[in-house]
Amino acid sequence: MKAQERNWPLLTLLTLTGINLFNYLDRQVLPAVLTPLKDELQLTDGQLGWVATAFMLGYFLTSPFFGYLGDRFPRKWLIAAGVAVWSVGTVLSGTAHGFWSLVMFRVLVGLGEASYGTISPGWIADLYLPAKRNNALSIFFTAIPVGLALGYIIGGAVAAHYGWRSAFWWAGLPGFALAVILLTLKEPKRGSSDAPFEKSVIDEPAQTGLQAYVSLLGRPLYVLVVLGYVAQTFTLGGFAFWAPTFLHRVHGMELAAADRFFGLSLVVTGLVATLLGGFISTAWHKRNPAAYGWVIGLSALAATPTGCAAFLLQDDALARVMIVASMFLLFLSTGPVNTLILETVPVAMRASAMAASIFAIHLFGDLWSPQLVGFLSDRIGLKDAVLVLPCALVFAAIFWLWLAGKMQAAARSEG
Repeated sequence: MKAQERNWPLLTLLTLTGINLFNYLDRQVLPAVLTPLKDELQLTDGQLGWVATAFMLGYFLTSPFFGYLGDRFPRKWLIAAGVAVWSVGTVLSGTAHGFWSLVMFRVLVGLGEASYGTISPGWIADLYLPAKRNNALSIFFTAIPVGLALGYIIGGAVAAHYGWRSAFWWAGLPGFALAVILLTLKEPKRGSSDAPFEKSVIDEPAQTGLQAYVSLLGRPLYVLVVLGYVAQTFTLGGFAFWAPTFLHRVHGMELAAADRFFGLSLVVTGLVATLLGGFISTAWHKRNPAAYGWVIGLSALAATPTGCAAFLLQDDALARVMIVASMFLLFLSTGPVNTLILETVPVAMRASAMAASIFAIHLFGDLWSPQLVGFLSDRIGLKDAVLVLPCALVFAAIFWLWLAGKMQAAARSEG
């Protein structure tokens, strides 16, 4: 075997991870330039909120469509097209001259990212054997916290020196080159890296149309994974939106210092915990087939008291320690939960399963958790309102520990 062919999975993984970093970097440019953008376009806070929602609608509403395509057509061209489309949307965002043009361009960004987000994890799953798949996916998803933080840092720096429009252009233009690079990759055959004992699942044909998504409801393990993921995403979405403001209002930190603290914490905890959770669960999985379920369930369970402590402690230093601890525990599940989404369904339905998960976690999770906290804050105060976030983790822990128990029982019956 030639060295290039032997290293092809790693080169592909690194390429897709790099693209994923820009995927999340592009999302965060908008929050980084909100103030100058608002001033020039004369937008209200309510309109800015709708601009953010426009991206989310373009993202999760179109993900089922791309999931359907991703299980039936060559993935390389679908992903490359998605990268190109979100890059066009990002660049055009820098040309917006009013509310509606900005909304349309952010919908375009969401549409392009939906293609990438639903299809690329399945591609990685086909590159690596089950024993190495979780580690590979954990590496891929480290791009989330790093990309989000870089989007804020780079977007803010470029906007400060060259204006907010340039921030969108600098973020969007590299995507065109990345799309071309992606086309040079060799796409693996679906199910090519799955073990022989999984062939009964591999050979199961894909369902068609709406039937593909309805059939997912008949897979209990997949349903439990997604239900827990919905609850965790609810918490993460509200947490990411309100944590800096909470530190500013409740503990008196300067807003810039609170933003900087949260951004740095996001990078460090996201990078370290995502990799650690992935590699620990992979090592444990060699001895216990239910390891992925136990890791995500126990991490959600442990994050519940630390999250409550973060919002209840009076001492600002201890509160920040608990915020960091909660973020660390939440990111431990990133690799295993996405591995389970892919491995609890037939190979022919992996893109559809990822698409359905994206649709569910955003529609029922972070689409409305920031608004709920804000609604409660207006009535009972922010300090009490944010407690709804760690409480939601109780449901994540219940669903995921239930999942782990079912996986453990299945392993015992097979053993």
